[in-house]
Amino acid sequence: MSNIYLGYHFTVEPKELGCEILVAELGEKPFESFIETEFGVTAYVQKDHWTADILEDIFILTSPEFIISYVVEEIEQVNWNEEWEKNFEPIDVDGKCHVRAPFHPKTDAEFDIIIEPKMSFGTGHHETTHMVIQHLLETDLVGKKTLDMGCGTAILAILAEMKGAKPIDAIDIDNWCYLNSIENAERNNCDHVTVYEGDASLLLDQKYDVIIANINRNILLNDMNRYVNCLNQNGLLFLSGFYSEDIPAIDECCQNLGLKLEKTIERNNWVSLRYRN
Repeated sequence: MSNIYLGYHFTVEPKELGCEILVAELGEKPFESFIETEFGVTAYVQKDHWTADILEDIFILTSPEFIISYVVEEIEQVNWNEEWEKNFEPIDVDGKCHVRAPFHPKTDAEFDIIIEPKMSFGTGHHETTHMVIQHLLETDLVGKKTLDMGCGTAILAILAEMKGAKPIDAIDIDNWCYLNSIENAERNNCDHVTVYEGDASLLLDQKYDVIIANINRNILLNDMNRYVNCLNQNGLLFLSGFYSEDIPAIDECCQNLGLKLEKTIERNNWVSLRYRN
């Protein structure tokens, strides 16, 4: 097998949501690594695994809601450590939580989380992840049964365990995220995180003290009733993955289900809300 890769350099507009959907779709193909760029994302596939129709059924490429273009580059002997080191900087949240790759030096942060950056999404760089980390840092999670819905790389589930939550369920519909979450939970010596592949239909009669849902507006609105049904009395629901202009729709839905808004964090027009049952 050769070590020649093809790098697909995608320009995506609007970037955040478009890249999230694009990476999810490409993850079903032989693409094995993704790096977020200034204008979109670069996806890498081994040339031996490439086929002429590799992008044929990537639906977002023909969606009228997004403008996506790309160029392809042939690359020999990709040095992944070098790529990650160029594109992945450690994250510091309020001086308390440090999110880093294995090749970054350990710091004296109270919570030191190691994420293997097989792609740069879900590593704490995105505003929504950063804000939920802020919420969790100021929340007593000791002994709290917790759900991380749309867990991505399981960074939030890992932090929850570090703060004493147990047991913790982490769920993601994307197979790459499911596998990477298992790896990251093991890498951070988590004994109480269980990862599942699927969506909110997995939520039946489980009850949680804390539910984290960092997904997007439409999925949150669609699944909110399931979250509330799974939330214990006086439980906390942390929501993110949407913009400030989406707050009225999210808040109306939550209030209709008996939730009370306790705190709002905003960062670059992205929002994270804390509700109590």
